[in-house]
Amino acid sequence: MNEKADFAQRLRDAMTQAGYAVRPVVLEREFNSRYWGRSVTLQGVRRWLRGEAIPSQDKLQVLADWLGVEPEVLRFGSRVRQSVQERRQRWDDGLGYMERETLEAFLSLPAPQRKIVREVILTFAKLHSDGSSR
Repeated sequence: MNEKADFAQRLRDAMTQAGYAVRPVVLEREFNSRYWGRSVTLQGVRRWLRGEAIPSQDKLQVLADWLGVEPEVLRFGSRVRQSVQERRQRWDDGLGYMERETLEAFLSLPAPQRKIVREVILTFAKLHSDGSSR
């Protein structure tokens, strides 16, 4: 399947889970009653359901709020949430007090000084990954 078709399937599933009939007229009515921008046409929502188009971010947010799903899950699937959680867990597990204190100090520096510190750290990391660290 492709990205648009995957999105369409997630949209149809979310509509079903929320108790709505998976019909373009239902989607058009419910979406337009919640969206403050220019109304979406029946043809436009039909394209979402068929996997021919993906709505813009502001429209996706309205769809997610209406259907009770996270916008990133509606747009990209549950794999993206799992990936984000794994990365966050790695940060939470890998940072002790000293690392957190160092990061806080780094973030308090002005941008030019942060750039210098970043370059120093990346240089050390590159030396270490090349196997030439001592």
